[in-house]
Amino acid sequence: MEENWKQVINRKIVNEISICTNCSLAKTRLNPVPGEGNLNSKLMLVGEGPGANEDKQGRPFVGEAGRILEDLLSLIQLKRSQVFIGNTVKCRPPNNRTPTAIEIETCKPFLTSQIALIQPNLILILGNAALISLLGIGFSISKVRGQLIQEDGMLYFPTFHPAAALYRREVLGTIQGDFQILQEIMKDKW
Repeated sequence: MEENWKQVINRKIVNEISICTNCSLAKTRLNPVPGEGNLNSKLMLVGEGPGANEDKQGRPFVGEAGRILEDLLSLIQLKRSQVFIGNTVKCRPPNNRTPTAIEIETCKPFLTSQIALIQPNLILILGNAALISLLGIGFSISKVRGQLIQEDGMLYFPTFHPAAALYRREVLGTIQGDFQILQEIMKDKW
C-alpha cells in the first residue's frame, strides 16, 4: 500500500525523534515515544510525557493511565484508533518526574510539527505540563480544566491527566465530567 503525504511526513518526524539527543532525557530513555494514531483525526490528545510502560514499548498511554484514558474515550464513543495521542516530551523523565521547562521547550518543535501535520479541530490537553507547553506559564490546569480555550486560531480543552485518577480517585469523576463537556463541544463544532 502506498503511503500518503501525511504518513511520509509523520515517518520523518518519528525518525527525527528517534535520533534526537537534544536534551538529557535521551540519555536515560529506553525508547522514544513519538505518539501514534489517526493522522486525520479532528481530536488530538497531548499528555505530559512517557511513563515506564511507555518507555518500554515506545507507545503513548499504554500503562494504567492509558487504560483510564481508553475508558474515558469510550465514555464519549471514541476509540484510541480514531484520535492521535502524543506527549509534550517524547522521552521518559527519570522516575516519572515532571518534565523541566528546558525539556519541554527542547521537545516543542516535534509537538508543533505533529500539530501542523494533523491539523486537529481541537487539542485535548492532559495535565499541567501539556498545558504549559501549549498555552504558556500563566495557565493552571486546576483553574482552566473543563473550559474551551481559543488561542492563536486553535481550540484547546484542558483536563487533568488520567494518571491523577490513580493517585486521587475522586479526580476520576471530574475528568469524566470534563470528557462529557468535550463530547458536547465536539457535537457542536463538527
